[in-house]
Parts: sequence; C-alpha cells; structure tokens
Amino acid sequence: MGIKEKSPGRGRSVGLWVLAFFLMLSAGVYQRYTGPTYKLRGSYTVDEQVIKYRLVRSAYSTADTAVVIPAPAGVAGDLLYRRYPTDDEFTRVPLVRRGGELAGALPAQPPAGKLEYHLELMTPAGPAVAPDTGENAVIRFKGWVPAWVLILHISFMYFGVLVAWRVGLGALLSGQGIAKLSWTALILFTVGGLLLGPWVQKYAFDDWWTGIPFGWDLTDNKTLVMWLAWLFALVVIGWSARRDAAEGGTAGEKKARLAVVIAAIVTVAVYLIPHSMAGSQLDYDAVDRGVAPEDAIGIG
Repeated sequence: MGIKEKSPGRGRSVGLWVLAFFLMLSAGVYQRYTGPTYKLRGSYTVDEQVIKYRLVRSAYSTADTAVVIPAPAGVAGDLLYRRYPTDDEFTRVPLVRRGGELAGALPAQPPAGKLEYHLELMTPAGPAVAPDTGENAVIRFKGWVPAWVLILHISFMYFGVLVAWRVGLGALLSGQGIAKLSWTALILFTVGGLLLGPWVQKYAFDDWWTGIPFGWDLTDNKTLVMWLAWLFALVVIGWSARRDAAEGGTAGEKKARLAVVIAAIVTVAVYLIPHSMAGSQLDYDAVDRGVAPEDAIGIG
C-alpha cells in the first residue's frame, strides 16, 4: 500500500495476535452459550438437592429426538409438546426411566420445523416444571449436514475473525500490513461465509441463501454486512494508497486505518448477535393447506 510508518515490531505484533486469538475464543464461547439452538439450562430441587439439566433445542430431521433429564428415584413425569408456532393441543407422553434419568421422544419434523415442549415432573417435594423459566423450550429441526462441510465453514469463519480482529487492533497503532491482512480476512469470510455458509444452509434447510435480496435470515444478512464492511475497507485502502502516492501525503492512510477499524467493529457487532436468531422456520399453516414442507419455509 506504500505506507511508510515503521513496523510496530515483532514483539508487539505477536502480542496483537495473542490478544486477537483470545478475543476469537471469547466470541466462540459467547456463540456457544447464546442463541435459540443451544441447550437450555435449568434446575429443580429434590430433597434439598439441586438437579441441573440441559434441554435440547436443535436436532436432525432424520430421526426422533430424545429429551433426557436427570431424575433421582421417586421422580416421574410427562413430556408435553406441540408444533411451533401453532395453537395445537399439547401431546402428552409419559417419561420412561433409564437408570438415573427420565427420557421421552420428540417426533422428527421436516427441516426448519419447530416444536415447543416442556416437562411436567412429580417429585417427593411436589410438582416441578422444566424449563423453569415459565416459557416452553423450542427445538428446531434441520437436514443432515456432513461434518466436513460444517468443520470447514466454522474454521474459515473463525480464522477470518482472528485475522479481522488482529488487523483491526493493528490499525489502531500502525498502518503496517493492513492491506495484506484485510485481503486475508475478506478471502476467509468469502470462502467461509459466502461459499461454505450457503452450502451448510442448503444441506440444513434446502435453500442456498435466505438473506437479502431473497429474505431476511439474520445469519445470512449479518454475514453479508460483515463481508461488505471488509470489501469497503479494501476499497478505501486502495484509494488511499493511490492518493498518497500521487500527493505524497498520509491523509489517505489515516482514512484507510479508520475503515479497517470500522470493519473490525462491524465484525465484533456481528459476533455479538447470537447465532441462528431469526432463522429458517417452517410455516405449519401452509403445510396444513397442502404446501410441500420444502416450499413452506419462512423466517422466524
């Protein structure tokens, strides 16, 4: 890019990579424990013993899904579920004891189909309900995604986050190397988000892209916004390099560094939005009217 500031030094560069790495891990942990598809945690009490559980909220359409909850001797109960979002009557299924657990099964739904459910337990201390939030758990079903596609998608996206935050941190201190690293971030997000992401979407919900201009899927749209932010940053970097070369100044470089910082902030904002929010959802009303499930998927 023709930037003439001196290098920030090897030690500081390593430090920035380490900081970016821990920020990436933090984003991974945050994404792991937020969002509507990760297991819902809760607890109930039996004889002053707190029993912790996790309720499944994501499953494959290929088979019924087990709902399992730890349950000491003397605890029994039922699993109640219905299609979501509908006004169907709840179906009640007795839970079956399996050692120190109680288990029930949710019937498989077409991809993007959802069920809402809860457990009604009878304990020696009286009745208990899981989840204990006052709301039902909602589980979404999806098609089978090959592990290698999912691993590649996740890997490219998180390496993209690592590079994006490293170049963003570096741009705050120096213009050294921001063009190369910004290109690396854009390429990683292109492969992970715009190539492998739709592939995952196709396997899971039989649609390549449900974001703008075809829909309002939040995951697709936030990926697109992040990609555009880095594309814009690279446009500014290229324009700035030509301007500074022609005029012999550094005003363009400052704009380039600002554009990179803004792109990094956009990346942070994207990863603060829980994964799978406002994602694909089967319209059961349309299915009941005779529409094929694969043609009745909207956003919810």
